[in-house]
This record gives sequence, C-alpha cells and structure tokens, in this order.
Amino acid sequence: MLQKITNIFYHSKHAFSSLTVNFTGQLALSSFPPNPPNLKTLVSNGQLKEALLEMAVQGLETKFDGYDTLLNECVNRRAIREGQRVHAHMLKTRYHPPVYLRTRLIVLYTKCNCLSDARQVLDEMPERNVVSWTAMISAYSQRGYASDALNLFVQMLRSGTEPNEFTFATVLTSCTGALGIEHGKQIHSLIIKSRFESHIYVGSSLLDMYAKGSKIHEARGVFEGLPERDVVSCTAIISGYAQLGLDEEAIELFRRLLREGMTCNYVTYASVLTALSGLAAVDHGKQLHNHVLRSEMPSYVVLQNSLIDMYSKCGNLTYSRRIFDNLSERTVISWNAMLVGYSKHGRGRVVVELFELMREEKKVKPDSITFLAVLSGCSHGGFEDRGLEIFDQMVSGKDGVEPEIEHYGCVVDLLGRSGQVEKAFGFIKQMPFKPTAAIWGSLLGACRVHSNVDIGEFVAKRLLEIEPENAGNYVILSNLYASAGRWEDVRGVRELMNEKAVVKEPGRSWIELNQTLHTFHASDRTHPRKEEVFEKVRELLVKIKEAGYVPDLSCVLHDVDEEQKEKILLVHSEKLALAFGLIDTPEGKPVQVMKNLRICVDCHNFAKFVSKVYRREVFLRDKNRFHHIVGGICSCGDYW
Repeated sequence: MLQKITNIFYHSKHAFSSLTVNFTGQLALSSFPPNPPNLKTLVSNGQLKEALLEMAVQGLETKFDGYDTLLNECVNRRAIREGQRVHAHMLKTRYHPPVYLRTRLIVLYTKCNCLSDARQVLDEMPERNVVSWTAMISAYSQRGYASDALNLFVQMLRSGTEPNEFTFATVLTSCTGALGIEHGKQIHSLIIKSRFESHIYVGSSLLDMYAKGSKIHEARGVFEGLPERDVVSCTAIISGYAQLGLDEEAIELFRRLLREGMTCNYVTYASVLTALSGLAAVDHGKQLHNHVLRSEMPSYVVLQNSLIDMYSKCGNLTYSRRIFDNLSERTVISWNAMLVGYSKHGRGRVVVELFELMREEKKVKPDSITFLAVLSGCSHGGFEDRGLEIFDQMVSGKDGVEPEIEHYGCVVDLLGRSGQVEKAFGFIKQMPFKPTAAIWGSLLGACRVHSNVDIGEFVAKRLLEIEPENAGNYVILSNLYASAGRWEDVRGVRELMNEKAVVKEPGRSWIELNQTLHTFHASDRTHPRKEEVFEKVRELLVKIKEAGYVPDLSCVLHDVDEEQKEKILLVHSEKLALAFGLIDTPEGKPVQVMKNLRICVDCHNFAKFVSKVYRREVFLRDKNRFHHIVGGICSCGDYW
C-alpha cells in the first residue's frame, strides 16, 4: 500500500510542478495570486482538487488542521483517490499523524470498501484509542466478516483497550449462528462486568442478537431490564417474536407497549403485520392498516409489501391486489408478495398471468424467489405443463436466474402432486443436487396421497436416516400404511416413535371473533362453550348429510369400526372451530378458520357442504394453503 500511495503522491506532485514552471524553465511566480486561499476556504467552496494542489504547495507546512479538513471532505465524498493523496503526502513529508487523523484514515478506507488498507493503517498505529478499534470492527461487521470482527475484538481486549458502548453494540451484530451466539453470551458477561448492559445501544444489540438466534426468552430478559426503551429496542423484541412464529406473543407485547406510549416506525408496523399474517387476524390487520394511513408512513414500500402479504394470508386477495395495483413503485418484493399470495390460494392461472405481466413490463427482473412462487403456484393450481415449461426456461438460462435446489424441489412437488410419483422419483435421481429432507418429504407426501407404498417406504427410510427426530415423517409413513390397511406396520411406526421419544405436533384450529382468538384441539372440551359447539356440530352433520355429504372414512387412520371412525372425524379441530364460527357470527357473514397442520380431505368436504347449505363463505387456511369456499365450491378446485 505504501508504494501505491507514494506513486499517487509523485504523480500529483509532478502534475502540480508542470503548472508552476513555464516553457523557459523559470518559476512562474506571477501565476499565483499574492495571497492564496487556505485549505479550509477551498474545501468549503467545494474546490477539493484545488485544495490538494495547495497542500502540495505547502509541503512540510501542512499541519493538523489542514489534514483534518481534507480527510473529512474525502470521507464525506467517499473520495478514495483524493484521500490516498492526502495519506501519501503525510508519508512523503514524514508527518506523524496523531491517533485522531489515523482514525479518520481508517474511516475513509472502510467507507470506500478498502478494508485491507484500513486494517494496515490500524496495525501500523503506534497507539490506538477505542474509536480506532471500533471503526475497524464496525467495518468488518457491516460487511459480513463476522469472524474478522470477533477476532479483532479479542485482539483489542488483549491490547488492554477497554471497549465502550459503541464497540459492544457493534461487535454483537457479528454474533450470528449457533457458534456466534456462544460468543455473544461471553460478550454479554463482559458487558455486565463493564456495566454497559443498561445502555440503550448495547441493550438493543443484545436483545436483537438473542432474538435472531432464536433465544427469545433471553432477549425478553434483556428487554425487560432496560431502564429506558426506544423504538429500536421495542421493534427488535416484537420482530423477534414475529420471526419465530410466536405471533400471539408479538401482538400481546405490541398492545402493551402501545399502552405504555411506544412510538412506532415503519419497521415496527411491518413486524406486527408479519405476526398478524401468521394468525390471519384480518380485523386486527385492518386496524393496523388504519394506524399506518393516519401516520406519515403509508408510502413506505416495505409497509405496502407487508400489507399485501398480510391481506393475502388473511384470505383477502382483493385488498392485496388493490394495494399492489396502486403502488407508485413496485420492487421485486412487491411482485413476489402478490405472486406468493395467489400461489397460496391455488390461483395458478392468475400466478402465470401476473408473472407474464412482470416480464412484459421489464421494469423489475424476476429473482430466485419469483420463480419459487410461480412454480409453486403452478404446482398447487394444477398447471404442471406450464410449470415444467417455465423450469426448462430457467435451465436454458433465458431468464438469467439459475435454478437452485429449491426450484428442483418445486418440480418434484409439481410432479408428485399431479400423481406422477414415478416420474418425480426419477427426476430426483437425475438432479444435479443431493436431495434434501424437504424434497424427500414432498415425495413422501405424494406417495401418501396417491397410495404408492413401494416408493413411499423407500423415501421414508431415507428421511428417517436424515432427520430421525422429525415426527412428521413418521406420521406420513404411518398414514401411508394405514391407507393400505397395513395396521401391523402402523403399530411398528408408532413403537419406533416411542422408542426414539419423537412427539407429533398436536393439531389445532383457531378462529378470530370480536378481536378474540378461540383455539380448539380435536375432541376439545376445554372451551367454555363446548356444549354449544358439540351440539352445533351434530346439527351440521344432520343437515349436510341430507344435502349429500358422506364422511370420508379413509381420513381416519385408526383400526376401528366405521361408526367409531365417523365419531372421530366429527370432532376434528377444524369442524369445532367452524361450528363455533357459525354460532357466534351473524347470518351471511363469512367464517374464517385457521389450522396449524394440513386440513384433511373430510374436513374440506365438510366445509364445502356447510358453505352450500348455510349459504356462507368459508375460509380455511392450513399450514400451506388457503381455501376460499363459496356455494360449496372451493378456490383450490379440490386440488391441493
């Protein structure tokens, strides 16, 4: 670096000399004004080039104020070449800059992405104050060089330099991943010893680190211990809950903080909208939308994208599309949010049409997520031929997005869902990637739906080797055996689950009425109005049987008689939540039910008949899909 900077100095000096010597070889003193302006005046007038020439004229006379003025201007402009000339002048004139000016050089180089030059300046400093260390640590952290930031922090401690609040807040951003969290815990201990834990910057960074590392209880502990909270710390903890899927906790905390006078910014609102999307709490979502409209932030594209996502996940695609169509600027995230919304609703045709519109406008290029949304939409909407065509175009490089393993997974799902299980199996064998658990899981699900026990057994064995702790794999295999009447194999799978202490996630359904969430489990008798609910379910069964409903007993995966199977079907959590919705809402009002797992075929049929007989719109949202049922006809076309 020294040679590079010296060369820069030489050329700038030579250029200056050519201006000061006339063609006779004599010094042209008359070319200079009698009282040349000082460096500060030139810089304040925006004449950085002239100021650098003046620095060269001053030579050894350039002092701290001049260097300070020039370096600050170079930092503000991110003028790396000009900053290097200042640095070269220091070296050539043997000026020994104080710690402050060396730190400004570090800041200049880091802001111009010259990290190696910045690090060399730091390493050559005869003495370093905490600002110098922190500037370099911050540069590493901001650019994703976590290990370099942590190593430099350790070096700083060993040098005897005490970190300040900014050092701690900066280095904590590099504590990501499982190993990073362990480092973060050690730094947390040091923060406590240094008595910085209650500092707002440090506390916010601590809780953000824990929240992003899925240590939400630790994050909440830090949050509650803060003597004062700003919008950053409040947003960080709410976002932590929302990102982990702890939606109810996120909403509850948001309400509490609002009562305590919390100020919101657009990131706060976006985090809360994420939580409301998870709960499909559309009434709360509309209230928050009104908050946003009354604030000075409705034009933030991040918020608009979050609103598109929230409304689509709450079943209101009309609102989502209205917001999308009225956007003054559509980013790729905007397009993706709308495409994912249609995909989740099984609107394959609209997904393809919107994707083609995106291509025609040519204002925004599709990215990897765009193609995931489109391929998923084709899969869920029964457009396997169009989906395969789009994938082939990706492989050919037409769209400039190279297929990743997730896109190959979408093709496996597309083929399996359409009943082409053998073709999907063959496709996996020819992939350029090693199959992931998600891809095998998709194929296993297709084997269950299409009763392909042979391939299903092979896939299940692979899955149990890859992730033996995943209860879902055991459940699907058990269901596959049950659908084939192989009850001994069913018992064998359950015994294996007990042996490995694998616990299945219990199914639950919920419904929001009057801004209150009511949750139900299968055969649930904990709800305060349980007797009304069970009576309503029996009433529904009688009426829809008269309309032609026949219970799908294949959905009961137990070796019991048909009468018992029908009783088991009747107390599924979806049916209980739907019955409660019919009890507690006015006639004609839509009923919306959410479930944490996949909705079974019988509950889907049950809801279709209820919609037809009672003339109600019914919305069913499960783990992966959204079903909008009107007059007994579902938006999914019975294909999901």
